[in-house]
Amino acid sequence: MCGIAGLFDTRAPIDGTRLENAVARLAHRGPDDRGVFLDGRFGMGHTRLSIIDLAGGHQPLFSEDRKLALIANGEIYNFVELRAELEALGARFQTHSDSEVILHAYLAFGDDFLDRIQGMFAFALYDAAEGRLILARDRLGIKPLFLAQSPSGIAFASELKALLPLLDRPPAIDPEGLAQYFQNQFSTGATTVLRGVERVLPGEAVVVEAGRVARRFRYWSPLSVRTENLAFDEAAARFDALIERVMVEHMRSDVPFGLFLSGGVDSSLLLALLSRYSDQPIRTFSVGFPGTSLTDELPLAEDLAKRFDSRHREIRPDPKDIFHSLPLTVWAADDLMRDNANLPTSLLAQAASEELKVVFSGEGGDEVFAGYGRYRSSPIERLFKGLLAPGSGGFRTRGSFRGHWPKTLFGPALLAASQQARRPVLESWRETPRQWSDLQRMQYVDFRHALPDNLLVKADRMLMAWGVEGRVPFLDHRIVEFGLGLPDRLKVEGRQGKLFLKRWGERLVPAEHLYAKKRGFHVPIGEWLDEPFLKRLAQILPEHPALAPWLKPGGIRTLIAGCRDERQGSTMLWAVIQFAIWHRLFISGNGERPEALTDPLDILQS
Repeated sequence: MCGIAGLFDTRAPIDGTRLENAVARLAHRGPDDRGVFLDGRFGMGHTRLSIIDLAGGHQPLFSEDRKLALIANGEIYNFVELRAELEALGARFQTHSDSEVILHAYLAFGDDFLDRIQGMFAFALYDAAEGRLILARDRLGIKPLFLAQSPSGIAFASELKALLPLLDRPPAIDPEGLAQYFQNQFSTGATTVLRGVERVLPGEAVVVEAGRVARRFRYWSPLSVRTENLAFDEAAARFDALIERVMVEHMRSDVPFGLFLSGGVDSSLLLALLSRYSDQPIRTFSVGFPGTSLTDELPLAEDLAKRFDSRHREIRPDPKDIFHSLPLTVWAADDLMRDNANLPTSLLAQAASEELKVVFSGEGGDEVFAGYGRYRSSPIERLFKGLLAPGSGGFRTRGSFRGHWPKTLFGPALLAASQQARRPVLESWRETPRQWSDLQRMQYVDFRHALPDNLLVKADRMLMAWGVEGRVPFLDHRIVEFGLGLPDRLKVEGRQGKLFLKRWGERLVPAEHLYAKKRGFHVPIGEWLDEPFLKRLAQILPEHPALAPWLKPGGIRTLIAGCRDERQGSTMLWAVIQFAIWHRLFISGNGERPEALTDPLDILQS
C-alpha cells in the first residue's frame, strides 16, 4: 500500500522541489520507502508501505529498456497467476513485487491489459517512447486517485493534500461538491469539493498525451451483470469455490495481518475464513464506547474471538479522546466527508499499527448482498417518497438538511447548488438495465456513490493515516458480480436482508451472530454537544471566515440554539463543524497533520 503523485507540465521541465513536496505529504501512506522519477516535463513520485517483496519492491518500477515507468498504490491479488502467464509469453521480471505485473501486462496485452489485472489499485504508467501516461483506478474504487487539469497540464495524487502543491493556484471551493457534502454526507462521482479537481472514477482509465487528457474509458462496470435464476444450493456451491479463491489471493502477504472484528455478519465470516486458511491465530481488534449510552459489540466480538482462538485486543477509548480524535480524522479523510465511523476506525487503525501492516475488514458485504435496511423499505413507503422526490424509485430521496433548514442556513450560492444535490443518484438510477429489479438498482446506486466516496474513503484513509493497509475481500469484483446477479429472493425476505450470505455462513458461524439485529458502527456525537461546548461554539462558529461565503451566521446560531434547547440538529451541526475544520486544515492551512488528540475548537480558533 502506497501513495502516488505526479505532474505533466506542457510549458517547462518539472520542478523537482514541487514534486518532492507533494510526495512528502504522502509519507503516512508509505513510511518505508520513497522514490521520484523525472523526465523533462513529466515527473512522478511514490511512497511505499512494504507488503510484498520487502527488499526488492522499490518504485518507480521500470521495464528492461527503461521506456516504461510505473508507480502503483494497492495490491494485485492475482499477481502469482498473471506472472506465470506473462513469463510463459517471454516476460523477464526484475523483482518479486506484485505491481511489476502491470508493466508486463501492458507490454503483452496492450490496451486490454486492465482486464487481466485483479486487485485494489491506483497507478500511473508512463510510456516515454509514446509520450503517454495512463492513470487507472480499480473496479470498485477501493484505492483513491485525484486528477486536476489546467492550461499548464495535469497533476494527479492519491490524496488531495498531496495534489495541493502541484496546483497552479490556491484551490477554490466547488459549490456543487460542497452542497453534496452537506446534503448527502460526501461529494460523489467526478465532482469533489475543490473546483478543478476531480476523481478518477472506479473502473476508469485516463490516457494523457502531451500533458492533456486524450481519452478516458471505463474498463469495468457493474452494469454488465445479469441476474441468474439460481436455487440456493447451486448458488452456495458456486460461492464456495469463489470465496476460497478470493481468500487465498487476498491473504498473500510477506507480513502478518489481522482483522477488525465487530461481531457482525461480515467480520464474523471473515474471521472464520481467515482462520480456515491460516496456520496461525488471527489477530483481531474491536472497539467499544465506555461511559456512553451506546451498546457496543465487544461481548459479541469477544465470544467470536474465543470460538476461533484469535489473538484479540479490545480498544476502550476515553470518550474525550474519541472526540479529540476528530481533527485528525478530518485530516486523514482528506476528501471532505462526514462518516462518524471514521472516529472508531481511526482508533482501531492506530492500535493495529502497533503490531501490523495489513488488516482485513468486512466493508462491502451489505452492498453486495443487500444487507442495509434501506433496501427493505415497504412499497408504500417508497411510493410516497417517490411522489415527493421522483426519479429514483423512492430511494435516497432526502438530504440531511430538510424542511426550513436550507433556507435558514444556506447562503445563496450553496442554496442554488443544493437543488442539484440528488443529480448523481438520479443519473445512476436511470442508467441501469431495464430488466434489473429495483433492489439491484439500489445496490448499483450505492456501488457508484456511497461505497467509493464514503465507506471506502473511511476504509482507506483512516487506516493509511496510521500506515496500515486495509483489505476488503467482499469487494473483489468477482464477488460483487456474484452478489449483484443473485435473484432478489436469495438476498431479501421480509425484514431479513443479506439472506444468502447468512444462510451460506451458518456452517461457519453460530446463527446468533448471523441473524442478530444489525447495530452499525455508531458514535455518541449527541452526548458531546453539552452546554460548555455549545457555549464556546456559539462564540466561534457563526462568524467563522470559512463559513461566511456559504452559511448564514443567523442560521448557525439558530442551529446551535436548537441543539442546546431541544437536542435536535446535532447531525447538521456536526456537518458544519467538520467543514470548518476541513477548511482550516486544507484551504487556509497547508494540509499539515494535526496532533492525534486535539480539541476541535482549538483548531477552529487557530
